[in-house]
Amino acid sequence: MNANEKKFIDVLRDWPPDCVQEAIRSTTAADVETALAASADKGRYDPMHLAALLSPVAEPMLESMAQLSAHWTRQRFGRAIDFFAPLYCSNICCNGCRYCGFNTSIKGTVRCALTLEQAETEALCLAKKGFGHILLVGGEDLKNTPPAYYAELTRRIRSRFASVNIEIYAVSLDEYRMLHEAGVDGMTMFQETYNPEVYKRYHPYGPKANFENRIDAFERASQAGMEFIGLGSLLGINDWREEGFYLGLHADYLQRRYWRDSVAISFPRMRHAKGGTPPEFPVSDANLVQLMCALRCEFPDVTMTLSTRELPGFREELVKLAVTKVSAESKTNPGGYSRENDDTPQFEIADSRTLPEVAAALRALDFDPVMKNWDSSLVS
Repeated sequence: MNANEKKFIDVLRDWPPDCVQEAIRSTTAADVETALAASADKGRYDPMHLAALLSPVAEPMLESMAQLSAHWTRQRFGRAIDFFAPLYCSNICCNGCRYCGFNTSIKGTVRCALTLEQAETEALCLAKKGFGHILLVGGEDLKNTPPAYYAELTRRIRSRFASVNIEIYAVSLDEYRMLHEAGVDGMTMFQETYNPEVYKRYHPYGPKANFENRIDAFERASQAGMEFIGLGSLLGINDWREEGFYLGLHADYLQRRYWRDSVAISFPRMRHAKGGTPPEFPVSDANLVQLMCALRCEFPDVTMTLSTRELPGFREELVKLAVTKVSAESKTNPGGYSRENDDTPQFEIADSRTLPEVAAALRALDFDPVMKNWDSSLVS
């Protein structure tokens, strides 16, 4: 097979976990200095440079890495910070993911799937709050929320938002095309882990257990015309250094193959979820800073997204270094914006501040929160 014809799953097989671990483990201080110098000069991705910046040997040089990360972030993105909000459409799911509050086997979970009318009401609430970017989220619930549901919801709300993205189960190429034609701009999907054995252990059954189908979904979305592709590993279920390496590998592949797309990387650390397992590989604040800065040094132009999983204060510190897009005022249960209910959330959030409160905190640091200003006739 010609290298230019490889799918990402083939690229992934060229970098098995033991090879990645060896690359990280064998790093020397000189390797880290070389990687930093190369990033300062060109900011161009090299897999071995990323391995060096992710290594334990790089920890004493984290301050230099952070300064370089902040430099690239400000140079490429200025001081603008985009906001978005997730809209959870269903917490019904047929998968058995061990870390998730939507796991179908969890007893006592209050389940709910929003009707199109209810989901539209949720979207209207978010538009009135000032959000211009919305992310439609849901469990793998093909009965109540099939791909056609998200397409119709998008058609109903598209005029109210600058962008509508999805974070749902993997779908076919034709279904991604249908969603894009309905007005969906992009997709975010967390691979959770790029290690096949770890993936198998955390996804024992359900459609999501198909590792290769999920990996291929990013390419199907790009081929369908999606302009925005979001990546992420669930930090805590595998070695974060290994996952960081694979995120870089995946981002580079998508940037080269689908160069018209905007690629984003998210950094979700495991949070408490009903019935979920605790993190097997805890990620400290310092670890998260190193991961984000290492990727920013290698990918100056990639959007970096941070959710309300992280605490106030720490979120602002990460904005200073690498983050360019944040969520605010998030609810992780269906109907959470328009009504009080007992539906089980996917996970507990750490930052419960309102959109104006988060925006004010960023303005105090001389950042420019970007929110769409809507004509009052659209949201009345």
